[in-house]
Amino acid sequence: MKKAGRAAARAAIISQLALLVVSCAPVGNSVPERSATAARATVLTAEQKAAGWRSLFDGTGTSAWRGYKSQAFPAGWSIVDGVLTKTDSVPDIITKDQFGNFELALDWMESPGGNAGIFYRGTEEYDHIYWSAPEYQLLDDARDSAAAANRVYAAGAVYALYPSPAGIIKGANEWNSALIAVQGSRVQHWANGQKLAEYELGSSEWEAKVKASKFNDYPHFGRAKRGYIGIQGDHPGTLSIRNVRIRVLP
Repeated sequence: MKKAGRAAARAAIISQLALLVVSCAPVGNSVPERSATAARATVLTAEQKAAGWRSLFDGTGTSAWRGYKSQAFPAGWSIVDGVLTKTDSVPDIITKDQFGNFELALDWMESPGGNAGIFYRGTEEYDHIYWSAPEYQLLDDARDSAAAANRVYAAGAVYALYPSPAGIIKGANEWNSALIAVQGSRVQHWANGQKLAEYELGSSEWEAKVKASKFNDYPHFGRAKRGYIGIQGDHPGTLSIRNVRIRVLP
């Protein structure tokens, strides 16, 4: 494909992803009347189902999830008015299924000072999932000194590796939409309808960034071709997630 053709194809994909995130954006900007908005948010539309999306959390049960290195769903997570919530440091959760190429979308909200993350293509070979899996950072940026100093630690960033731009993620106690698109070695992070980061697993740039980070101690970090989706729970603070859905890509 000629250069112009590749650029046009990439632009079309980006446009489609932007429309997806906007169409799945949370209702309202502040803490909602959750019993009303959560019920609407967790139901897949007919268009989403036709496009291949399936729910990983529909607001009523956690059958798609289990604990990291555990077949049981850990205590400390609860469903409140259709929202999956944890209020303290609790065990991480992962999907029961593994995924290779996919688009993952969800809505998330942190309490003031909250800190969590979404992991993808994770394995259970290490003590912690973040030693094998890249992370989409979930954070209250305004109260985090590391994020203020370096945006590789900010909300939406590829944690410790690729920064996210400022001014896109809403603050504490406000709902944000997140989208992670993974196809082959190409990965994109999106939030609230805007692309935050894009990178190529295994590229020379990726290898250099990993080598300069704490992940260099874990030789299989980011190497899995398929793996678990994980939600971090082991930091203090309240994390709420809803409307979790995934579409498998070829």
